[in-house]
Amino acid sequence: MSDAVYHLTLERIALIRRMVVAWHGAEPGAPMIHPEAPYGSRDRDGDIANVTGDDDGAEEEHRALEDGLAVFSQNARLKPGRYQYHNPLAKLDCAAITDVFRDTATGETPEHITFAVTDEHLALIPWLNLGWDEAHGVPRIDPDRPYGGTELYTVAMGRHLGGPSEQAARGDGSPDDRLVRLHREMQPAFQIFLRYADLGPGAYRRADASSVWEPA
Repeated sequence: MSDAVYHLTLERIALIRRMVVAWHGAEPGAPMIHPEAPYGSRDRDGDIANVTGDDDGAEEEHRALEDGLAVFSQNARLKPGRYQYHNPLAKLDCAAITDVFRDTATGETPEHITFAVTDEHLALIPWLNLGWDEAHGVPRIDPDRPYGGTELYTVAMGRHLGGPSEQAARGDGSPDDRLVRLHREMQPAFQIFLRYADLGPGAYRRADASSVWEPA
């Protein structure tokens, strides 16, 4: 079997930068692309055409971003630090998703977010278990196994962060509180990463039995 090859174009990078990252509320939850407004408005095809300059082929370009998002997540680079962004979720709503910043009492979400991205956030992003949400027609991170593997998600986090896996769960087998908080912070961290991380266009290759994309 031959390797898969993916061409990350300037247009696909531009669409990735416009993606709206929300939160999948099913426990343990995970970042997800907004199912009704993946690129900032509810006119998905119009948003794509504004980037590509082509009224045709919007569905094909959108579907191609399942692999494009994996390529970007595994190969783009961002420096840790404090970042600001305008939060599109303040004006968007959807029963299928939520926002980690949403006030449960008022239902309001802040319009501007300032968030410190750490080395830990950046170490976890390449391990996000990306796939395709058939029900909503958008890329997603598996909310059951957000970092892959079959173990408790915080154990997978500890493994990817290089720490002792036994510290990722408490004595009763429940998740470690610090890693639970870190996991929920992946929504703003991933949103910032998509907007500001550096990666240029190019060809990427993935071995048939692998999920890892590397420059071709």
